[in-house]
Amino acid sequence: MTREFASALYSGQVTHVRVKPKVHRLNYRIYSLLLDLDELDELGSCLRWFSVDRFNLFSFHRKDRGDRSGVDLRAQVEAWMRAVGVEPDGGAIRLLTMPRILGWAFNPLSTFFCYRQDGRLAAILWEVDNTFGERHGYMIPVEPASGREIVQRCDKEFYVSPFMDMDLRYLFQVSPPEEKLSIKIETFDDDGLVLTARHTAHRAELTDAALLKAFLTIPFLTLRVFGGIHWEALQIWWKGIAFRKRPVPPAHAVSTDHVATKRRKARIHEPV
Repeated sequence: MTREFASALYSGQVTHVRVKPKVHRLNYRIYSLLLDLDELDELGSCLRWFSVDRFNLFSFHRKDRGDRSGVDLRAQVEAWMRAVGVEPDGGAIRLLTMPRILGWAFNPLSTFFCYRQDGRLAAILWEVDNTFGERHGYMIPVEPASGREIVQRCDKEFYVSPFMDMDLRYLFQVSPPEEKLSIKIETFDDDGLVLTARHTAHRAELTDAALLKAFLTIPFLTLRVFGGIHWEALQIWWKGIAFRKRPVPPAHAVSTDHVATKRRKARIHEPV
């Protein structure tokens, strides 16, 4: 590539610590791509090992995210921004996600960072996929006074793990991707903390050499993630944690009404 891109490769690790009803920990090395939606076509033409909407060692297909319709992702995200009272002004929208590897991908969490033209972060879309082929997003505005670390909250509305209740709340703490990336998601019930998930990573320029190095370091990453989820589920089940019945997924693709969280704050034992 001949110019510097906002898109990048982030290598790091994901950890989960469940504290009740039984303790369970996991730690995996992963890498993700930060893809500026306005750079996709240029990235696909500049990189040998990365393509957009076609097969390659690494690829990104627009239909893999959002509502899966293939409708312009920027248009979709901007519509959800407006639904939470954030008027987009053409600022960058950058997606943190794992790419397809040899045509296959699975992403437990993909995150859209939605910016103003002046570089301020305006909103974050947390897009969650479960292993049943379902997807739901949480679009949350960024408070104007937010500092380097952004704190957001919302109620759980989407079934993810068969070992987690639905009546839970999320607390997101994120330092948006720059030279480093840090995402912490804490899950609470009425009695306190249930699970802490962390994703930490360091930025590297998105080049063919970096992509090959990532592939050789962790071959078939997305398949390993999918297999790892089931392996961890088997261990949790072996510890005696019961299955929770899977409800019908939300009728709406993205949650944009987070008023319920405010009603429950008094019952959540979390920092404010």
